[in-house]
Parts: sequence; C-alpha cells; structure tokens
Amino acid sequence: MKFQGKVIKYGNNVDTDVIIPARYLNTSDHKELAAHCMEDIDKDFVNKVENGDIMVAGFNFGCGSSREHAPIAIKASGISLVVAKSFARIFYRNAINIGLAIVESEEAVEGISNGDVVEADLTNGLLVNKTKGQSFPITPFPEFIQKIIENGGLVESVKKGVIA
Repeated sequence: MKFQGKVIKYGNNVDTDVIIPARYLNTSDHKELAAHCMEDIDKDFVNKVENGDIMVAGFNFGCGSSREHAPIAIKASGISLVVAKSFARIFYRNAINIGLAIVESEEAVEGISNGDVVEADLTNGLLVNKTKGQSFPITPFPEFIQKIIENGGLVESVKKGVIA
C-alpha cells in the first residue's frame, strides 16, 4: 500500500472544528464537505490541494468532536494520507472507518516541510522524503486495516465481503 504526494503541513492541535467547521455539518455530501475542508485554518487549502497530496501535522491531530465529517472532508478533498505526530483516538478510528490512511511518526513529521514530496509504503513501514532524501521507519498497517483502506472504508469492506 503506497502513497506519494506533495505535503501540506499544519501544526499541533488541529481540531475537527477547523478541519470542517460546524456550520457545514448540515450536509453529508462529500464534495460539499471537501469544498470547505480546512477553510478556518487555511483559506487557500481547497485551491492548492491536489489528488494524492499528503497532509502532515503535529500532535493531537483531529482533536475535538467525534464527527466523521472531518476525515471524510480530508479524504474527499484529495488527500491520500495524513501523517501526524499523534492523532486524537476518535479521529484515528473514524479515519480508518471511512478509508483514510493515517500514520503516526514524530520523527517523520520533524523531517518533512510544507511542499516536500513524500512517499509512504504502509505495507513495509517506510516513509521517504523524496525532496530531502531522508527515510523514516513507520509502523506498517496490519493486513486487515490495509484491506479496509483499499476498499474505501469499513462499510464498503463489509459490503464487498472483504472482512466480516
């Protein structure tokens, strides 16, 4: 399971209210959520994000409410992977449930800058900053989580009979 993209980087304590502001929670339309993703912290996010980009952040990413709208908005915006020093536990599980790949690595986050191009191999546990020529070990995803992400989330995986 590999991902490669340009990095869009944020700091610590990025909460679900800035990932997708509460004023947009009256919709479950993924395109609408993506159109407002990160707008309270980065008004230009929707104009600069491209399919496959990788979001990088500090500690406690996804803190705040337990809304699934936050990882849905990130994934629908085109972000393929989120790398953070740590995730709020509910956000972590919601991300897996909707099929958004996430990785924790303090070392990698420290070695990655906004705009770098990184490649992550979640099967073999390696993240490479191609811009700086640095490599960082990451914890590989267990096979069942890889299947959930590859199939678009938990519900889709069950529908497809990939997991029971």
